[in-house]
Amino acid sequence: MNTFFRFKILATRYRANFLRIARLCASWALILSLTACTALPQVKAEERIFRDLSLEFLGEYQLPKLVFDETPVGGLSALTYDPKTARFYALSDDRSAARFYTLNLVLAQTPDNRAKIERVAVEKVTILTDEQGDSFAAGNIDPEGIALSARGTVFIASEGVSSRGINPFIAEFDLESGQMRSRLRLPQRYLLDDSEEATEPRGVRENLGFESLSLGRAGLAAGDPFRLFAAPESSLVQESEKQNPEDPTPIRMLHYGINPIGSEILVAEHLYLLDPVENIGSNGLTELMTLEPEGFLLALERTYTLSRFGAKLYQVAMGDATDISQIPRLTDNRKPIKPLRKRLLLDLQELGIALYNLEGMALGPRLADGSQTLILVSDDNFKENRATQFLLFLLLEARDRS
Repeated sequence: MNTFFRFKILATRYRANFLRIARLCASWALILSLTACTALPQVKAEERIFRDLSLEFLGEYQLPKLVFDETPVGGLSALTYDPKTARFYALSDDRSAARFYTLNLVLAQTPDNRAKIERVAVEKVTILTDEQGDSFAAGNIDPEGIALSARGTVFIASEGVSSRGINPFIAEFDLESGQMRSRLRLPQRYLLDDSEEATEPRGVRENLGFESLSLGRAGLAAGDPFRLFAAPESSLVQESEKQNPEDPTPIRMLHYGINPIGSEILVAEHLYLLDPVENIGSNGLTELMTLEPEGFLLALERTYTLSRFGAKLYQVAMGDATDISQIPRLTDNRKPIKPLRKRLLLDLQELGIALYNLEGMALGPRLADGSQTLILVSDDNFKENRATQFLLFLLLEARDRS
C-alpha cells in the first residue's frame, strides 16, 4: 500500500474519532445547559436504603364474640397466611388452652372498586400439644407468635412466665395435629438463670417475651432452607436499664437459618431500637414480618396509655446492622453498634378510628389487579369492652402507584 492510501486511511479514522468526541462534547453541553438553572435532585441516604413503600387503609372489621368448638375465640395475638389454601392461622394467647384457629377471611369489592372485609369465618381450632402429644398444663405456655412454613408446620413463640420460673421458647408444631416437633436452641441470655452461682437476674421480662416471629422465603419448596426472625416485646432483664426515659429501648432480634437436615443455626442478632413512650404508658414490639427481597421487614409497635391504644408501622432495613450476638450486654457501650434502620410508614392514630390491642400482622391475598393486602389483628384479652379488630390495608410500592 503506497503512502497516499495509508495517509487517507489514517485521516478517515482520525476524522471518525474526532466526530465521536465532538458529538460526546455536544451531548454534555446539552445536559449542562438543561441543568444550569435547575439543581439536580438530591437523593437522601435513607431513600437508597429503604424501599419506596406506602400503605392505603381500606377499612376494619370487628369479629363478634363467639365460641367455636367449646373454645372462646379471642386473645388473637399473631397471624399468618397460607396462599395455597387462602386461609389465615390466628394464634390465641389463652394460657389455659394453647391453640390456633383456621380463619377464612372473605374479601368483597366495594362500589368504588376497592376491597373490604365482608366476614371472618372460623373453620377449625387446633390445640397445641408437647412432644409427647400431651396438652400443655394451664399457665405453662403463653403463645404470642406464629409463622407458617412450607413443610406443613407452624413455628410458635411462647413468652414464658418468668414469675413462675417458666422459660420462653420457639418451637415447630405440626400444622394438622398441633403436636410439637422440635424446639430451637435459644441463647442463655434469654433464659432464666436459676443456678446457685447466679449473681443477677437475666432473661425475658414478665409478659414482655417473644412476641414477634416471621419466616423468610416461606413459600418455597418444603425441602428448602429458610430464615427465621424473632424478637421479644421489649428489652431483656439485664439490658432494661434506661438512663433517660426519652431514649429508645434496646431489643435484640434473633436471626436463624433453618435447614431441612441438621439443627438450626443462629446467624446473627441485631439491635432494634423501640420508640420511647411519649406519655405515661407502655410501648412494645408486637410483630415483625419479612418482605421480599430479603433484608427488609415490617415492624408493628403497639402503645398503650391509660386512655387509649396506639400503633405505628415501620419499614425495617437490615443492611449494615451490627451482629451483636457476641456482645454480652447492650447496656455497656452501644456507640459502636449500628442498629437496624427503620422508617415510619404509618401512625395508625391518623386513621381516625378507635384502635385496639394490635398484635398480629400478615400479608394476605392479592387482589384481582395484583395489589398486595396487609392484615392486622388485635388481641381482645377476652374482655367484653375490647374488640377483635381486623384492619385491611394495601401495601404499595412506587411502581404500584404509577
